[in-house]
Amino acid sequence: MSDSEALVLVEHDAYGIQGAVRLTMNRPRAFNALSEAMLDAMERELQRIGESDARVVVIAGEGRAFCAGHDLKEMRQEPALDYYRELFARCSRMMLTIQRMPQPVIARVHGIATAAGCQLVAMCDLAVASDGARFAVSGVNVGLFCATPGVALSRNVSRKAAFEMLVTGDFIDAQTAKERGLVNRVAAPGELDDAVRALASSIAGKPREAVAAGKRLFYRQLETGIESAYALASETMACNMMDEATLEGTQAFIEKRPPRW
Repeated sequence: MSDSEALVLVEHDAYGIQGAVRLTMNRPRAFNALSEAMLDAMERELQRIGESDARVVVIAGEGRAFCAGHDLKEMRQEPALDYYRELFARCSRMMLTIQRMPQPVIARVHGIATAAGCQLVAMCDLAVASDGARFAVSGVNVGLFCATPGVALSRNVSRKAAFEMLVTGDFIDAQTAKERGLVNRVAAPGELDDAVRALASSIAGKPREAVAAGKRLFYRQLETGIESAYALASETMACNMMDEATLEGTQAFIEKRPPRW
């Protein structure tokens, strides 16, 4: 295993769930900061999973934190505009891969999720957090407005809540993150993996084609007007109804029996 690949630990059939893949960011001493190598390793693994028959993905962090955002020490080594443009473009590509891949992606959050780490939580389709987790887009505290994290954050929480986090850099706790829509579920630290397992298991038990089509449509319709959204949704549902799994599922409902998927 190369040093780059060791930055992301890959577990197939995670949590004892067939089709579940867990990616664990593995820079614990750096609080899993998103170095250039980490971004490349994450992008590579996400691409591989997206092209596989996996059903659900979990992103986790090794050590005491989920992710502390960009690696500021690395960023200061080459203070050039072109370098920063490429770095943030590279990060954006990785984040968009999460949204574009057919599998639902769950963030398993403990410790801190700051700046691009908070962005990563927001870009995941779902998130389950330990009740001790804390979230911030804190770049403004060092003079760097978290512009790219703000794109994801503002698509999860209300406009004013997002802007407050961006201009203050203040932390919010897990319960507040849940109330604002940044995470779906909050669990006690000892029950975090059980909560992730329950959510992943529920997703993995659904027809893969229906979930993939639904995820694709969900994000497309969010970025369009309501008439276009309904047109896209109607076409998606019509095509979905022709899937063998859907035909079996609806027939099973009519016959009052479990579907034979």
